[in-house]
Amino acid sequence: MTEPVGAGGRHIRLTIEYDGTGLAGWQRQSNAPTVQGHLEAAIATLLGVPTRTSGASRTDAGVHARGQVASFHTDRTIPTYGLRRGLNGLLPPSIAVVDAAEASADWHPRFSSTGKHYRYMVLARPDRSPRWVRRAWHRPRPMDLEAMRTAAAAFLGEHDFAGFRSSDCTARTTMRRIHAIAITPTDDEPELWCIDVRGNAFLRNMVRIIAGTLTAVGQGVIPAADLPEIIASRDRTRGGTTAPPHGLELMSVSYDGSRPAAAPRSGPPGPLEGNGSD
Repeated sequence: MTEPVGAGGRHIRLTIEYDGTGLAGWQRQSNAPTVQGHLEAAIATLLGVPTRTSGASRTDAGVHARGQVASFHTDRTIPTYGLRRGLNGLLPPSIAVVDAAEASADWHPRFSSTGKHYRYMVLARPDRSPRWVRRAWHRPRPMDLEAMRTAAAAFLGEHDFAGFRSSDCTARTTMRRIHAIAITPTDDEPELWCIDVRGNAFLRNMVRIIAGTLTAVGQGVIPAADLPEIIASRDRTRGGTTAPPHGLELMSVSYDGSRPAAAPRSGPPGPLEGNGSD
């Protein structure tokens, strides 16, 4: 007898890392390879039954992840370390499960989340870099780092971010809270900048539009002093361009206990439980 899709006695939480190059985003599609599609195919092969997953973030095509979170239900008794190792043996090289854990029945990867951390990478130098062509947005013009940091402060706190979402965003409310934004050159490559954005939730393309707007400030196209007025206007045409997807990475999803949280991980102690990788 086939297990009903999405049913089962155990609730399994997965942390997933992927290179989004060549993938059509997280959400399953019938005509393109996606992270969810590959993951559900691997789970079905491992468990022998079709199984649906839920994800914390619907990352777009080309976007990467270091800490995507997903879950599924199963009645199978395979230990969590066995699930992780089995799935990694079935997934393509661009996708890996880095941790598997037991979760409580009322926990959900998206609705139990209390925050997300995204990172956008910008290569601010005249010459392109083959090493970063798939991971960072190349901006050949000089940029003013301090002006960008001044502008970033305007995003902090709770605002109506209607002017910082894509036209096809279907969110019922555009109020979001940004906890922190940091713009930091990397230690080994000072021309490679990380724009780290942390918030309670994000609209579609919101982080990419923030990154594009801050880059426009750095290039002198948008004055830093105009950011509060631009945000308040709710007018998408006043912000910067939507930065390309390949510079964006989902770093982590937070579950701080104010909503239903995952249960402690199960499995044998030792290296397998240390970092969740083989």
